[in-house]
Amino acid sequence: MPSFVSEGIEIAYDIYGAGRPVLFVHGFGSNARVNWLETGWIDTVTAAGYKAIAFDNRGHGRSQKLYDPALYPTRLMAHDAINLIDHLGIEKAGFIGYSMGARISAFAAIDAPDRVAAAVFGGMGANMMHGLETSAEIVAALSADSLDDVTGRIGRQYRIFAEHTRSDRMALAACMQSGREAISEAELRSIKVPVLVAVGSEDRISGGAEPLAELIEKGEALVIPHRDHMRATGDKLFKKGVLDFFGRLSW
Repeated sequence: MPSFVSEGIEIAYDIYGAGRPVLFVHGFGSNARVNWLETGWIDTVTAAGYKAIAFDNRGHGRSQKLYDPALYPTRLMAHDAINLIDHLGIEKAGFIGYSMGARISAFAAIDAPDRVAAAVFGGMGANMMHGLETSAEIVAALSADSLDDVTGRIGRQYRIFAEHTRSDRMALAACMQSGREAISEAELRSIKVPVLVAVGSEDRISGGAEPLAELIEKGEALVIPHRDHMRATGDKLFKKGVLDFFGRLSW
């Protein structure tokens, strides 16, 4: 993957296809390859005539690893997304974010509305307004010497996923310690770009799609049937809904 420097931090990215640019923003503990390439998203959007730009968030994948929690506020991570399209000379792009990536995309739409043509908030509904408090269990699980030392169900899930993605667990622990800022109702109402909120019907992490979509002037809700937070990511109906949404827009 090529890389660029965003506010002193090396960020790795890749570009696929040609056409209207779409920036993919992955979730916590994942990376561009796992979240977007292996799930078929890159093939889907490039086949539909878009240019796909996928990057690894700071501390993830092939991007620079950081161990100071103060470097991971979500609003700060949104700077990397905007700096990347600046680096590529792109005036504005469609954003597709999942989970933490949806929160990053929301901050980008709030703070740099002229750079975001439209946004998809995948795997993040009404709980975007509540933020995410630091999880001691997850941090402990990521920091443990061995998976055998992790007993809690949630902690084991995160530890297993981190090992699956071959992540730097200490960098992820620092990222998790920063928490996720709640985004106020007023800030969400300030978003003027079109937004599709897509959440699985069985997702107990994200909160409902409809309450968040209703706050956003050009918000739409997509409920992905029979999918929870993890299994909605690559769902074919999710992909179809995004292509239909983007297909009604221009940039």
